[in-house]
Amino acid sequence: TEVFEISTQIIFNKIFSCQGRLKRKKLLIFFCCKRRRFLRRDLFLAEGFLFPHSDGWADRYDVTDGYQREAVGGITIKLQSPDVKWFDDYYLKLRPETNLRNPWFQEFWQHRFQCRLEGFAQENSKYNKTCNSSLTLRTHHVQDSKMGFVINAIYSMAYGLHNMQMSLCPGYAGLCDAMKPIDGRKLLDSLMKTNFTGVSGDMILFDENGDSPGRYEIMNFKEMGKDYFDYINVGSWDNGELKMDDDEVWAKKSHIIRSVCSEPCEKGQIKVIRKGEVSCCWTCTPCKENEYVFDEYTCKACQLGSWPTDDLTGCDLIPVQYLRWGDPEPIAAVVFACLGLLATLFVTAIFIIYRDTPVVKSSSRELCYIILAGICLGYLCTFCLIAKPKQIYCYLQRIGIGLSPAMSYSALVTKTNRIARILAGSKKKICTKKPRFMSACAQLVIAFILICIQLGIIVALFIMEPPDIMHDYPSIREVYLICNTTNLGVVTPLGYNGLLILSCTFYAFKTRNVPANFNEAKYIAFTMYTTCIIWLAFVPIYFGSNYKIITMCFSVSLSATVALGCMFVPKVYIILAKPERNVRSAFTTSTVVRMHVGDGKSSSAASRSSSLVNLWKRRGSSGETLRYKDRRLAQHKSEIECFTPKGSMGNGGRATMSMQSWPSRTQRWQGLGTPPPPPSSSYPLPHSERTRNTAGIHNSLASRSTKSLFSLWVNFLFPSDCTVISHLFTLSRGTVCVSE
Repeated sequence: TEVFEISTQIIFNKIFSCQGRLKRKKLLIFFCCKRRRFLRRDLFLAEGFLFPHSDGWADRYDVTDGYQREAVGGITIKLQSPDVKWFDDYYLKLRPETNLRNPWFQEFWQHRFQCRLEGFAQENSKYNKTCNSSLTLRTHHVQDSKMGFVINAIYSMAYGLHNMQMSLCPGYAGLCDAMKPIDGRKLLDSLMKTNFTGVSGDMILFDENGDSPGRYEIMNFKEMGKDYFDYINVGSWDNGELKMDDDEVWAKKSHIIRSVCSEPCEKGQIKVIRKGEVSCCWTCTPCKENEYVFDEYTCKACQLGSWPTDDLTGCDLIPVQYLRWGDPEPIAAVVFACLGLLATLFVTAIFIIYRDTPVVKSSSRELCYIILAGICLGYLCTFCLIAKPKQIYCYLQRIGIGLSPAMSYSALVTKTNRIARILAGSKKKICTKKPRFMSACAQLVIAFILICIQLGIIVALFIMEPPDIMHDYPSIREVYLICNTTNLGVVTPLGYNGLLILSCTFYAFKTRNVPANFNEAKYIAFTMYTTCIIWLAFVPIYFGSNYKIITMCFSVSLSATVALGCMFVPKVYIILAKPERNVRSAFTTSTVVRMHVGDGKSSSAASRSSSLVNLWKRRGSSGETLRYKDRRLAQHKSEIECFTPKGSMGNGGRATMSMQSWPSRTQRWQGLGTPPPPPSSSYPLPHSERTRNTAGIHNSLASRSTKSLFSLWVNFLFPSDCTVISHLFTLSRGTVCVSE
């Protein structure tokens, strides 16, 4: 509140009453000329207020006379100006009769002593008392605190004029024409450049605003004893530096007065100046979690990867985290991978040792080795994933994660595709030629082509995104050291592996009902169903959590374990625990051969039947050998049931031929034409031809047509080639198709 010199006492009272309502404001500063305004007893006795005063009060006793008790505790400011001793020596010796050079000294003397100087030119008749010779200036003399400033001001003007004369009138005594008249601007420039040692020993100079350095003494009016009061020096202000003796000011700690608009902010808080308030009134606002106190009004966020210090005055780097071998999750993943790796090596050793047994040969052992290599590589991926990230490990991670499933599922796709094609050929009613790419060499080539596609994808990603290490920030307070694999680097190889998995699953589902000798298909189907579940669970967990590495470790290891357990454990069980089942007869193809007979006119009628002719079903061994066209037939107990459509045997018929009623080798061929010549050599029939065993052909056929038909069937039943045979013959009355 601004108070003018003409303000009434009512205005002062109003100001005091307003200040009393402010509970936290205990400090009132006055810049007044009349002491009666603020040295009122009823106001100063108000509890809890402190009254600092300007340099107008300073250490003057005339201000506190009669109000000492009310003024106790007052803080005043005094310009720093030591007493000028030599001036007192000069001043106290002055007399009116001797100091004639000063025309105002006589007037000053009369005013000082309230008397008149008789006989002097400056005699003042208003004073009745006559000055006598006993009067002296030493009476009640106290040097004014600003005396040094007055003397320094006079010296400043003298030095300024001297510098101006030296500049404008070089080598000239007194004023030259250049200084007549005096130019105030030039004199001001000279004064601004003046510097000299003042009467108190301080350097006198002026800044760009014409001000000399501020020097103040801080005084405290205190009660020194009973009814004795005095000023004491409790601090200073020198050129912007404050020094304060708080112990001297607050001698009684219980009387310390706190005058604040706002309390100081606590650690981690900044001042927010309230709108419309002065700068000493603020609201303390805490900084955010990742911010530190930059200054008392500003919070500043730490850079990513750093965190505020405990005292919230700066930021420290956050320790970088990565998976360590001693953590619980890596220990579990490594133990699981080691057990799986040992199991894989054990299965591989069993397959190598028993590589010539039927159970190994029937399961495409070359493709099995590729699958086992992929499983082994999958377990090894765990070690590359958990190791502290380095560039070489980043390369190995990408190769292992993409290649290990590709090796296993490429071989599985090739195997299931082969089974599906064999099954599709066996269901055809119309004969087809032998399926292509069924050999072991062709299967390996197909598998390697599928694997090379994945390798090409991995190499392309290496070129697009070279592997390296980087810092990952899942949250503002966490820093992880990881490989710089982007979503593209993860999704693309896994997408190709997913395509292989879907293909395997499709073929596995398609071949789920194959004959018992292809029972490996059901294990493959179960493997693929389980793998699909694992990878469907893997995708949301991997992309939705921060545990990507552990998730990848367990997903790859679980997929490898499922393939190992479902596909290879049953075979190892047969090899080691059930050797009686590890025989060729348990893994041969089906012995059922169907022959369809019909003509163009009756083909539609024949197609309505499931088969036109069922030649035989193997029932057992008869111990007798049959030779035909230099080939030896194994002796079996078998029978052949022949069905013919209408037109070939009248209205159709059935003939059953049993080996048990076969009288002799010569009689076996009666009615079929000339018996075959004696064999020149003999050799065992191949597996595919053993399924066409003709032992047990009955010598009594229903008609000549049936005999001719059977003769034709015997002639083409044993060709020199074939794994899967499909032949087409034309008869006078129909068409014969034999397929396996």
